[in-house]
Amino acid sequence: MKLAIVGGGSTYTPELVDGFARLRDTLPLDELVLIDPDAERLRLVGDFGKRILARQGHPARLTVTADLDAGVEGASAVLLQLRVGGQAARHTDETIPLDCGCVGQETTGAGGFAKALRTVPTVLDIAERVARHAPDAWLVDFTNPVGIVTRALLDAGHKAVGLCNVARGLQHTIGDWYGVDADRVHLDHIGLNHLTWVRRAVVEGVDLLPEILDKHGEALARRCRLPVDMLRRLGVAPSYYLTYYYGHDEVLAEQRGAESRAHAVAAIERELLEMYADPALDTKPALLEQRGGAYYSEAAVNLIAGLLECRGALQDVPQIVNVRNNGVLPFLPDSAVIEAPAAVNARGATALPAAPLDPLYAGLVAHVSAYEELALQAALHGGLDRVEQALLAHPLIGQATTARTLAADLVAANRQYLPWARG
Repeated sequence: MKLAIVGGGSTYTPELVDGFARLRDTLPLDELVLIDPDAERLRLVGDFGKRILARQGHPARLTVTADLDAGVEGASAVLLQLRVGGQAARHTDETIPLDCGCVGQETTGAGGFAKALRTVPTVLDIAERVARHAPDAWLVDFTNPVGIVTRALLDAGHKAVGLCNVARGLQHTIGDWYGVDADRVHLDHIGLNHLTWVRRAVVEGVDLLPEILDKHGEALARRCRLPVDMLRRLGVAPSYYLTYYYGHDEVLAEQRGAESRAHAVAAIERELLEMYADPALDTKPALLEQRGGAYYSEAAVNLIAGLLECRGALQDVPQIVNVRNNGVLPFLPDSAVIEAPAAVNARGATALPAAPLDPLYAGLVAHVSAYEELALQAALHGGLDRVEQALLAHPLIGQATTARTLAADLVAANRQYLPWARG
C-alpha cells in the first residue's frame, strides 16, 4: 500500500509517521511519499520520519519529492495538509480582522475565509492531478477550512473525506478519565467543522456526559475554553472553536493585546526543525504537542483503513468525519458538508442518522453553512462583490461597513494568491 502526503514538509508530518508506525496492524503501509516544494524542510522531516520508522521497526519505505505527479502515482490514498502562503499569510488572516473589531482566527470568521480563498483553487488543482495519476486514490483532507475545502472536492466529483482531530482528542481525554480505550468512547458529535457540539459520550451503552460535566466539568471547560456553568447549563460539550462565537468580545480583547498565533507557531516550527535535524532524534519531541494536531495520525489511520477496507480496520465503529449532509440535518441542503459520526467503507463515508439539533445550535449551523456556500462561490469564481457577500453572511461579521472594509483589505493582502484580483 502506498500513501502520499501533500504538504509532507509540515512539522505535523512526524505525528503521522509515528501513527503509521504504531498502528501498523490497522494500516499495512508499504510506501510513504512526502511531497512538498520546500526542499530543506522536506529533507529534515523526511530524514526524521525514516528514523521514526526505523526506531519502531516498520519496514515501509519513505521517500520525498517536490514532484506532485510522480509522488502520487499509484497511491491508494493522498492526504492533503498544505498551507498556501505559510505562516506569513496566516498572520495577516489573524490580524487584519482585529482592526475591524472581529476576531482573528485562521479557520473561523474572516481569517478562515481568507484561507479558503487561497486554498480552494490550489487543492482543486492538486485533486485533478491526483485523479490523473492515481484515479482510485481517496483524498483525505486535513487542510483548513476543512468543511469548505471538502465541499469543493466533493462538488468537483472527487473521492474525498474531510478530517479533523478535535473529536479524536476528546475521545482520548474521556478515555483517560475512565480508563478505557479512545475507540470505545462514542460521541454524539454533530454540526459543521469547527462548529460542533457533543450531546452524548457513550461508553459500553452508558452516556457519561452528565457525570463528566459534574465530576470533570472544570477540566472539560478548560478544554472547551468556555465557562463551566455554561456547559453544565446546556448539558453539552461544545468544540473549543465555539469560544469565538460565545465569547467573541473577550477573545477579541485578548487577541488585541497578544502575539498572533501565527508568530507563536512559526517560532515553534523553527525549534522543531532544529530538533528534527538532530540525527540522534528518532521519537516525537514533546514540543510537537504545542504545534497542534494531536491524535491526527490515529484519526487518519482509522479513516484510511476503513476506506481501503484493510483487515485491521475498525469494525462497526462510527468515525467522526466531514461528509455530505444528505438529510441528516434536515434544515440544511443535502449537498452541505457536515461533521458527524459516519459509517466508513470502500464506498466512502456516510453520515449516520442523528437526533434533531436543538434550535439554539441549529440556527448557528444554518447561518454558518449559508456563509460557507457563499465563501465557496467566492473562492471558485472570485470577485470583490462575492467576497463582500460572504463576509456579510458570516455571523461573526454581518455588518455592511465591516464586510466592505474587510473584503477590500483581505483581497489586497492576498492578491498574489488570487489571480482574479490581479487583473
